[in-house]
Amino acid sequence: MQSLQKIESWPVDNAAAAVVSADGEVLGTAGEQDRRFPLASVTKLLSAYAVLVSLDEGALELDQPAGPEGSTVRHLLAHSGGYDFGERTVRYPPGTRRLYSNAGFEVLGETLEQATGMTFGEYLQEGVLVPLGMSSTSLEGSPAAGGISTAADLCRFAAELQAPTLTDPGRLTEATQVVFPGLAGVLPGFGRQKENDWGLGFEIRAHKSPHWTGANSSPATFGHFGQSGTFLWVDPKARAAAVCLTDRDFGPWAAEVWPPFTDAVLAELSGR
Repeated sequence: MQSLQKIESWPVDNAAAAVVSADGEVLGTAGEQDRRFPLASVTKLLSAYAVLVSLDEGALELDQPAGPEGSTVRHLLAHSGGYDFGERTVRYPPGTRRLYSNAGFEVLGETLEQATGMTFGEYLQEGVLVPLGMSSTSLEGSPAAGGISTAADLCRFAAELQAPTLTDPGRLTEATQVVFPGLAGVLPGFGRQKENDWGLGFEIRAHKSPHWTGANSSPATFGHFGQSGTFLWVDPKARAAAVCLTDRDFGPWAAEVWPPFTDAVLAELSGR
Protein backbone atom coordinates (compact mmCIF):
# COMPACT_ATOMS: atom_id res chain seq x y z
CA MET A 1 0.00 0.00 0.00
CA GLN A 2 1.53 3.27 -1.16
CA SER A 3 -0.20 5.26 1.58
CA LEU A 4 1.95 3.56 4.21
CA GLN A 5 5.06 5.13 2.71
CA LYS A 6 3.99 8.43 4.26
CA ILE A 7 5.76 7.38 7.46
CA GLU A 8 9.08 7.89 5.65
CA SER A 9 8.55 11.67 5.73
CA TRP A 10 7.60 11.82 9.41
CA PRO A 11 9.99 13.62 11.81
CA VAL A 12 10.94 10.40 13.63
CA ASP A 13 14.02 8.20 13.64
CA ASN A 14 12.14 4.92 13.33
CA ALA A 15 8.58 4.01 12.43
CA ALA A 16 6.65 0.93 11.37
CA ALA A 17 3.14 0.68 10.00
CA ALA A 18 0.78 -1.96 8.68
CA VAL A 19 -2.80 -2.41 7.51
CA VAL A 20 -4.79 -5.57 8.24
CA SER A 21 -8.06 -6.52 6.57
CA ALA A 22 -11.11 -7.84 8.40
CA ASP A 23 -10.24 -11.36 7.31
CA GLY A 24 -6.77 -11.08 8.85
CA GLU A 25 -4.77 -10.48 5.68
CA VAL A 26 -1.87 -8.02 6.03
CA LEU A 27 -2.56 -5.70 3.12
CA GLY A 28 0.62 -3.65 3.38
CA THR A 29 3.57 -2.80 5.59
CA ALA A 30 6.24 -0.13 5.96
CA GLY A 31 9.24 0.02 8.25
CA GLU A 32 10.72 -2.70 10.43
CA GLN A 33 7.87 -5.01 11.36
CA ASP A 34 9.84 -6.83 14.06
CA ARG A 35 11.31 -3.79 15.79
CA ARG A 36 10.05 -3.48 19.38
CA PHE A 37 8.56 -0.14 20.41
CA PRO A 38 7.12 1.05 23.73
CA LEU A 39 3.34 1.19 23.31
CA ALA A 40 2.44 3.65 26.09
CA SER A 41 -1.37 3.79 26.23
CA VAL A 42 -1.91 1.46 23.28
CA THR A 43 -1.18 -1.03 26.08
CA LYS A 44 -4.72 -0.35 27.31
CA LEU A 45 -6.13 -2.20 24.30
CA LEU A 46 -4.25 -5.35 25.26
CA SER A 47 -5.15 -4.94 28.93
CA ALA A 48 -8.82 -4.35 28.15
CA TYR A 49 -8.84 -7.45 25.99
CA ALA A 50 -7.41 -9.48 28.86
CA VAL A 51 -10.26 -8.19 31.02
CA LEU A 52 -12.78 -9.26 28.36
CA VAL A 53 -11.28 -12.75 28.47
CA SER A 54 -11.60 -12.72 32.26
CA LEU A 55 -15.28 -11.79 31.93
CA ASP A 56 -15.86 -14.79 29.67
CA GLU A 57 -14.07 -17.01 32.17
CA GLY A 58 -16.12 -15.67 35.07
CA ALA A 59 -13.12 -14.30 36.95
CA LEU A 60 -14.59 -10.79 36.84
CA GLU A 61 -18.01 -9.27 36.22
CA LEU A 62 -18.64 -5.89 34.64
CA ASP A 63 -20.84 -4.68 37.47
CA GLN A 64 -18.74 -5.87 40.38
CA PRO A 65 -17.35 -3.10 42.61
CA ALA A 66 -13.87 -1.88 41.70
CA GLY A 67 -12.19 1.39 42.52
CA PRO A 68 -13.91 4.27 44.35
CA GLU A 69 -17.20 3.77 46.16
CA GLY A 70 -19.95 3.28 43.60
CA SER A 71 -17.51 2.40 40.83
CA THR A 72 -17.42 -0.93 38.99
CA VAL A 73 -15.21 -2.78 36.53
CA ARG A 74 -17.37 -1.26 33.80
CA HIS A 75 -16.69 2.27 35.08
CA LEU A 76 -12.94 1.74 35.21
CA LEU A 77 -12.78 0.27 31.71
CA ALA A 78 -14.78 3.23 30.41
CA HIS A 79 -12.68 5.89 32.19
CA SER A 80 -15.65 6.99 34.24
CA GLY A 81 -14.72 5.72 37.70
CA GLY A 82 -13.83 9.24 38.81
CA TYR A 83 -10.11 8.75 39.38
CA ASP A 84 -7.56 11.41 38.53
CA PHE A 85 -5.30 10.75 35.54
CA GLY A 86 -2.37 9.28 37.42
CA GLU A 87 -3.31 9.36 41.09
CA ARG A 88 -5.98 7.50 43.00
CA THR A 89 -7.60 10.74 43.96
CA VAL A 90 -11.34 10.76 43.25
CA ARG A 91 -12.24 13.84 41.21
CA TYR A 92 -15.84 13.06 40.26
CA PRO A 93 -18.59 10.66 41.31
CA PRO A 94 -18.49 7.49 39.18
CA GLY A 95 -20.40 7.73 35.92
CA THR A 96 -20.60 11.53 35.80
CA ARG A 97 -17.59 12.46 33.66
CA ARG A 98 -15.11 10.85 31.28
CA LEU A 99 -11.85 11.40 33.14
CA TYR A 100 -9.11 9.50 31.33
CA SER A 101 -7.21 7.59 34.00
CA ASN A 102 -4.11 5.44 34.11
CA ALA A 103 -4.87 4.91 37.79
CA GLY A 104 -8.17 3.28 36.89
CA PHE A 105 -6.45 0.72 34.68
CA GLU A 106 -3.93 -0.02 37.41
CA VAL A 107 -6.77 -0.71 39.83
CA LEU A 108 -8.36 -2.93 37.16
CA GLY A 109 -5.12 -4.88 36.98
CA GLU A 110 -5.05 -5.33 40.75
CA THR A 111 -8.70 -6.40 40.74
CA LEU A 112 -7.92 -9.11 38.19
CA GLU A 113 -4.88 -10.21 40.17
CA GLN A 114 -6.97 -10.61 43.31
CA ALA A 115 -9.59 -12.60 41.43
CA THR A 116 -7.18 -14.98 39.67
CA GLY A 117 -4.14 -15.23 41.93
CA MET A 118 -1.96 -14.38 38.91
CA THR A 119 -0.06 -11.23 38.15
CA PHE A 120 -1.70 -9.13 35.47
CA GLY A 121 1.29 -9.71 33.20
CA GLU A 122 0.93 -13.48 33.58
CA TYR A 123 -2.79 -13.34 32.83
CA LEU A 124 -2.22 -11.17 29.76
CA GLN A 125 0.50 -13.52 28.57
CA GLU A 126 -1.52 -16.70 28.99
CA GLY A 127 -4.90 -15.30 28.02
CA VAL A 128 -4.01 -13.11 25.04
CA LEU A 129 -0.38 -12.98 23.91
CA VAL A 130 0.44 -16.69 23.73
CA PRO A 131 -2.81 -17.75 21.99
CA LEU A 132 -2.34 -15.03 19.37
CA GLY A 133 1.33 -15.84 18.80
CA MET A 134 2.45 -12.41 20.00
CA SER A 135 5.86 -13.66 21.11
CA SER A 136 7.59 -10.28 20.82
CA THR A 137 5.11 -8.50 23.08
CA SER A 138 5.54 -8.06 26.82
CA LEU A 139 4.11 -6.06 29.69
CA GLU A 140 6.95 -4.37 31.51
CA GLY A 141 5.12 -2.22 34.00
CA SER A 142 1.63 -0.79 34.33
CA PRO A 143 -1.42 -2.32 32.61
CA ALA A 144 -2.10 1.27 31.56
CA ALA A 145 1.08 1.95 29.65
CA GLY A 146 3.80 -0.67 30.16
CA GLY A 147 3.52 -2.67 26.96
CA ILE A 148 6.26 -3.22 24.38
CA SER A 149 5.47 -4.75 21.00
CA THR A 150 6.10 -4.88 17.28
CA ALA A 151 4.02 -3.99 14.25
CA ALA A 152 3.95 -7.67 13.30
CA ASP A 153 2.54 -8.69 16.68
CA LEU A 154 0.00 -5.89 16.69
CA CYS A 155 -1.16 -7.04 13.26
CA ARG A 156 -2.11 -10.32 14.91
CA PHE A 157 -4.00 -8.41 17.57
CA ALA A 158 -5.68 -6.17 14.98
CA ALA A 159 -6.89 -9.29 13.19
CA GLU A 160 -8.28 -10.60 16.48
CA LEU A 161 -10.14 -7.34 17.03
CA GLN A 162 -11.91 -7.84 13.71
CA ALA A 163 -12.66 -11.56 14.07
CA PRO A 164 -12.42 -12.51 17.76
CA THR A 165 -11.34 -15.99 18.76
CA LEU A 166 -10.43 -15.43 22.41
CA THR A 167 -13.63 -13.73 23.54
CA ASP A 168 -17.25 -13.98 22.50
CA PRO A 169 -17.90 -11.77 19.44
CA GLY A 170 -20.85 -10.26 21.26
CA ARG A 171 -18.56 -9.33 24.13
CA LEU A 172 -16.23 -7.45 21.79
CA THR A 173 -19.19 -5.74 20.11
CA GLU A 174 -20.33 -4.51 23.52
CA ALA A 175 -16.80 -3.34 24.34
CA THR A 176 -16.58 -1.27 21.16
CA GLN A 177 -19.90 0.53 21.66
CA VAL A 178 -20.26 3.69 23.73
CA VAL A 179 -20.51 3.05 27.46
CA PHE A 180 -22.18 5.77 29.56
CA PRO A 181 -23.01 7.91 26.50
CA GLY A 182 -23.04 11.68 26.66
CA LEU A 183 -20.19 12.12 29.14
CA ALA A 184 -17.97 15.14 28.57
CA GLY A 185 -14.25 15.02 29.12
CA VAL A 186 -10.81 15.77 27.76
CA LEU A 187 -9.29 13.57 25.06
CA PRO A 188 -5.58 13.74 25.91
CA GLY A 189 -3.71 15.77 23.33
CA PHE A 190 -6.88 16.90 21.56
CA GLY A 191 -8.78 18.89 24.15
CA ARG A 192 -12.23 18.91 25.67
CA GLN A 193 -14.93 16.92 23.93
CA LYS A 194 -18.59 17.55 24.70
CA GLU A 195 -19.22 13.85 24.17
CA ASN A 196 -15.98 12.04 24.93
CA ASP A 197 -17.21 8.63 23.84
CA TRP A 198 -15.48 5.49 25.07
CA GLY A 199 -16.23 1.79 25.14
CA LEU A 200 -14.84 -0.83 27.51
CA GLY A 201 -11.21 0.19 27.19
CA PHE A 202 -11.55 1.18 23.53
CA GLU A 203 -11.79 4.81 22.49
CA ILE A 204 -14.68 5.36 20.08
CA ARG A 205 -14.16 7.83 17.21
CA ALA A 206 -17.81 8.94 17.07
CA HIS A 207 -17.90 12.65 16.11
CA LYS A 208 -14.96 13.96 18.13
CA SER A 209 -13.13 16.95 16.69
CA PRO A 210 -10.21 17.31 16.61
CA HIS A 211 -9.13 13.68 16.64
CA TRP A 212 -6.08 11.52 15.94
CA THR A 213 -7.82 9.39 13.27
CA GLY A 214 -8.86 10.75 9.88
CA ALA A 215 -11.57 13.14 8.80
CA ASN A 216 -13.01 10.24 6.81
CA SER A 217 -12.81 7.63 9.57
CA SER A 218 -16.23 6.19 10.30
CA PRO A 219 -17.84 7.10 13.65
CA ALA A 220 -17.66 3.39 14.55
CA THR A 221 -13.85 3.44 14.43
CA PHE A 222 -12.27 2.31 17.69
CA GLY A 223 -8.76 2.01 19.05
CA HIS A 224 -6.19 4.00 21.00
CA PHE A 225 -3.10 6.10 20.64
CA GLY A 226 -0.10 6.25 22.94
CA GLN A 227 2.13 8.99 24.30
CA SER A 228 5.11 7.13 22.85
CA GLY A 229 3.93 8.03 19.33
CA THR A 230 1.88 4.91 18.60
CA PHE A 231 -1.64 4.09 17.50
CA LEU A 232 -3.96 1.28 16.47
CA TRP A 233 -7.39 1.80 14.97
CA VAL A 234 -10.06 -0.50 13.60
CA ASP A 235 -12.59 0.95 11.16
CA PRO A 236 -15.50 -1.51 10.79
CA LYS A 237 -16.89 0.38 7.80
CA ALA A 238 -13.57 0.14 5.95
CA ARG A 239 -13.23 -3.47 7.13
CA ALA A 240 -9.62 -2.86 8.06
CA ALA A 241 -7.28 -1.87 10.86
CA ALA A 242 -4.07 0.12 10.94
CA VAL A 243 -1.08 -0.10 13.28
CA CYS A 244 1.60 2.54 13.58
CA LEU A 245 4.58 2.61 15.94
CA THR A 246 7.27 5.30 16.24
CA ASP A 247 10.11 6.19 18.56
CA ARG A 248 9.12 9.84 19.07
CA ASP A 249 6.77 10.91 21.83
CA PHE A 250 3.36 12.22 20.81
CA GLY A 251 3.23 15.95 20.14
CA PRO A 252 2.05 18.51 17.58
CA TRP A 253 3.94 16.61 14.88
CA ALA A 254 1.71 13.55 15.42
CA ALA A 255 -1.52 15.54 15.49
CA GLU A 256 -0.44 17.01 12.17
CA VAL A 257 0.58 13.86 10.28
CA TRP A 258 -1.61 11.09 11.69
CA PRO A 259 -5.03 12.21 10.36
CA PRO A 260 -3.90 12.65 6.73
CA PHE A 261 -2.08 9.32 6.97
CA THR A 262 -5.32 7.63 8.02
CA ASP A 263 -7.31 9.38 5.31
CA ALA A 264 -4.76 8.24 2.71
CA VAL A 265 -5.03 4.66 3.96
CA LEU A 266 -8.83 4.80 3.82
CA ALA A 267 -8.77 6.27 0.33
CA GLU A 268 -6.48 3.50 -0.89
CA LEU A 269 -8.64 0.87 0.75
CA SER A 270 -11.79 2.25 -0.90
CA GLY A 271 -10.09 2.04 -4.29
CA ARG A 272 -9.09 -1.60 -3.99
